[in-house]
Amino acid sequence: MGDFLTDNAADLGLSLLIFVSIFTLRYMVMRTVMVRLQDSGGIFRARRVSLYISVAVFLLALGWVWTHQLTNAGSFIGILSAGVAIALTDVLKNVAGWVLIMTRRPFKAGDRIEIGPHSGDVIDIRMFRFSLLEIGNWIDADQSTGRMLHVPNGLLFSEPMANYTEGFPFIWHEVPVTVTFESDWESAVEMVQGVIELHAADPVESGAAAYLEKAASQYFIHYRYLTPTVYVKAIDFGIQVTGRLLVPARSRRDANSKIWQDLLRRIEAAPNIDLAYPTTRFYRADLEGAAPPTATVSRETGKAGRG
Repeated sequence: MGDFLTDNAADLGLSLLIFVSIFTLRYMVMRTVMVRLQDSGGIFRARRVSLYISVAVFLLALGWVWTHQLTNAGSFIGILSAGVAIALTDVLKNVAGWVLIMTRRPFKAGDRIEIGPHSGDVIDIRMFRFSLLEIGNWIDADQSTGRMLHVPNGLLFSEPMANYTEGFPFIWHEVPVTVTFESDWESAVEMVQGVIELHAADPVESGAAAYLEKAASQYFIHYRYLTPTVYVKAIDFGIQVTGRLLVPARSRRDANSKIWQDLLRRIEAAPNIDLAYPTTRFYRADLEGAAPPTATVSRETGKAGRG
């Protein structure tokens, strides 16, 4: 070790000088940038870009300084590199993931994404991991839990990733309303249609149509209609009327709450529409000459019987 330091003192000194010079220059540039930039987002991006550039320049300079040492020990460096590659597989995968993020841009800071079991808003991207402000989990909606998740970049190669906001910052939201078999289901369809039309994002005014046209130039995306619609089907305990509408990706819970408030008011005022809930019905053979049995429903237990 002592011989190495003695023989390479000049290269070590030059390497230290380059390090100090590059990061001192970065500090001075950032001081100037922070004075001129008032936007916190712009300052954040400037810091991140300047750090990447400084590290890249420093590594290139080190390669130039130490090239002659590498050529004198080519075989040793080759064996050492293979061992390091095996030992640092996860680290190298994270670096490759960072390169993917920087070049292919599957997401950027500010996007809302889901990767594997994790969902959240991207608040930071670094060489080995990116950070999310978590949504969902124990919260029964797409809203923040307050936790910050640090996700390794290498997870991009092993887990599917969904981007809520890339190119088209709207998502389809469905509101299922189940009414009893005895209800006027056609009136229920009209009711749900009227309510979701009040709360759906207008394709023109919201910019959804323009966003879709722009996204379609990059991805094979095709929606025939962007207007709200209603679907009907029979399930085991009633008629399910499902409203489907376009809402901003970050406003799904708020839109759902307002829709249900309107629906509940209208259902309460409608004498021919009742909400259904899971029931169990029991039947028995009628006794000869007895009156026809009548159906009874227990609202406490949700069970229906005949007696």
